[in-house]
Formats: sequence, C-alpha cells, structure tokens
Amino acid sequence: MGDQLDKAGIAKAYARWAPIYDLVFGAVFERGRKASIAAAERIGGRILEVGVGTGLSLPDYARSNRLVGVDLSAPMLRKAKARVVSHQLSNVDGLAVMDAQQLGFEDAVFDVVVAQYVITTVPNPEATLDEFARVIKPGGEIVLVNHFGAEKGLRAVYEGLFAPLGRWLGWQSEFRWERLVRWAAQHGGVRIIERRPMPPLGHFSLIRFAKLGGVAT
Repeated sequence: MGDQLDKAGIAKAYARWAPIYDLVFGAVFERGRKASIAAAERIGGRILEVGVGTGLSLPDYARSNRLVGVDLSAPMLRKAKARVVSHQLSNVDGLAVMDAQQLGFEDAVFDVVVAQYVITTVPNPEATLDEFARVIKPGGEIVLVNHFGAEKGLRAVYEGLFAPLGRWLGWQSEFRWERLVRWAAQHGGVRIIERRPMPPLGHFSLIRFAKLGGVAT
C-alpha cells in the first residue's frame, strides 16, 4: 500500500473494525456525530450519509428527513441494515456498498451530504469532495466531522510517527486542514461557512461547505 491508502486496504481495515466498531468508537465519536446531524437538519430534506458504517447515526435523524447511506465496507453495512430493521427506520430509503470517490447518483439529487470521520480514510480526498459537491443541490451543504493533523509541534511529530499504523487502521492521521481550504478555492463552486472544534479536546472539527448557486442557511 506504500504511503497511500487504497480501496482494498480500506475495505480490509473496516472489515476488521466491523465487529467492534460501535464499542470502540461509539462514545468517542458521539458528540461529533450528533453535531453533524444537527448541522444537516438545519437544511433537512434528502440527506446522503457517506461512510455510514454500522449506521450508528441513522436513528438520531428526525423521521421527516429521507436518508440514504453508503459505505465501502459490506460487513459494516450489514450491521447498518440490521439497525434499520431493529429501529424500524422507515425514513431510510437505501443502504449500498459504494466508493465515495465514484458515487452512483445523478447530479444535484441531495440537499445535504454528511461524512463523519471519512475524508481522511479515502485515497483521494479531493476527488471525494468533488463527488459530494456534484450530488448536492445548489444551496445545499457538505457537512464533515474529522481530525486534522497538526502543522508543527509535538503533535505533528507524533502524527508522523503514527502515520503507518494509521494507514493500516484505515485513515491518514497527518491529513492537514489546508487541503480542504485549497480544494474549496480550486473547486470554485463551494465555500467554507463553518469550522468548529469538537470534543474530545478539540482534536476533531465540524466543517460546513455551502454549494453556490442557491440560498444556504
């Protein structure tokens, strides 16, 4: 796999995580998860959750929203489908195995794309963000929650040392915030409207992008 993530490696990593993901990450990621749902519901409507995983978020959305979830990991999605059944989530229109870099949807069909702890787990974050922007309507939003690597200091050193293990686990611990800033500037059809630190200890951030050409709230 070298210095980069690849789809096969990511799928294997999350197949390993599937049986214990909720136990290990459920509480750690809860605040970010709920914050991203609240942000998405400011727009509401048809919401695509990319990297839906085991479906931990799905019961927390208001039933007035129509939800679609995609993930690269079939084992994770099996747990998500079981959660939909057990919680009787009639507002979930579909769950599918899908590559975030090549979403199988037409242009401008969602009001919001939510991606929690996803953008550092894909081989090409910029191509993935292009897809997010493509499938949302003008005035819609992309809502991310993610960790971003430090530019300097002890945390940057630690993240550099941790990077090979992080890639084995399925993410890029050294991913920098500036990549998102550059992507938005180069894309030209989106703008950053919020960056907010998230617990624990501000190591994660909630990011909102608005797609231009409509009225964003």
